Amino acid sequence: MASWSEFAADEPRLADGIRVLLQQYGPGFGYLATVRADGGPRVHPVSPVITDEGLFCFIVDSPKRRDLERDGRYALHSFPPEESDDEAYVAGRARPVTDPLQLARLAQGARAEPQIDWRLFEFTVDVAMLARREQHGLGVAVGGPEVQVWLDPLAPAAPSAVPQARPARRSRNVQCSAA
Repeated sequence: MASWSEFAADEPRLADGIRVLLQQYGPGFGYLATVRADGGPRVHPVSPVITDEGLFCFIVDSPKRRDLERDGRYALHSFPPEESDDEAYVAGRARPVTDPLQLARLAQGARAEPQIDWRLFEFTVDVAMLARREQHGLGVAVGGPEVQVWLDPLAPAAPSAVPQARPARRSRNVQCSAA
């Protein structure tokens, strides 16, 4: 499981593109998907915090926090920009941050209210994806999206009937055709 910093060092342009979409309205804004106790998905808006240290999120006492405490799997998707259908996606595992100095530093930088019952989670990156759609004139997408995907080779592979080797840490561009 790669930290955001490791991912960003490996693929700085992809990481920057994802950061721009997550922070397009100032503070981070995206949709966090977690796994409910019954295995179903749960989606909520959140304000992710991206720093040189990593990708973080302050989560108040809520069903999504209990999901992350029980089963750390997550997916984070950017909010769509007004002028395009570009999108960013990151998935991996969330783990609680327990270092008091790191907690204090990030809380101060993100202006997290100390009297609120929040817990800070760091999000590792197993998969990162950025899709850009070329726009013309009236903001209508032309052709299929250009998709860039990064996979962490150290991330556990998804269960499968056929074992598959994970590729070396890499990024790839995929050109999709219009539907």
